[in-house]
Amino acid sequence: MHAIKIESADFASPAVQALVAENLADLSARYGGGTGDDTPLTAADFTPPNGAFLVAISDGRLIASAGWRRHGGDAELKRMFTVAAARGRGVARRMLAAVEQSAREAGCKRVILETGNRQPEAIALYESAGYERIEDFGFYAGHVGVLSYAKAL
Repeated sequence: MHAIKIESADFASPAVQALVAENLADLSARYGGGTGDDTPLTAADFTPPNGAFLVAISDGRLIASAGWRRHGGDAELKRMFTVAAARGRGVARRMLAAVEQSAREAGCKRVILETGNRQPEAIALYESAGYERIEDFGFYAGHVGVLSYAKAL
């Protein structure tokens, strides 16, 4: 893998939507059936000042994504994903740091997120990056296996 560049992207663009589809397929495989994540999202959620959507690019290909949208004074992390071929190389950690910086610059006080108990890699990343468990919130609040986290910015 060559140099990795992280930049803002249009959530509605075909290339981003193809990566999001891969993310949802991964979630569907982990949790069984469905679309993987039924949380209502629109491109406007990731358009400043409402939020931002970032991608990592290597050799002209999108290899990771992460976005945030406003949730009160917080930034809610959504669509954090790294393609299988790029995992284990620190890409997700770089993406998480870029989201945190973007949210901080937009005046958010913390990043919050929902993940699931069948995503051990994500849980390990968030906990090692200083995220702590909080009361469940959002679309999947109260669902079995949901884990919610937050980190002050």
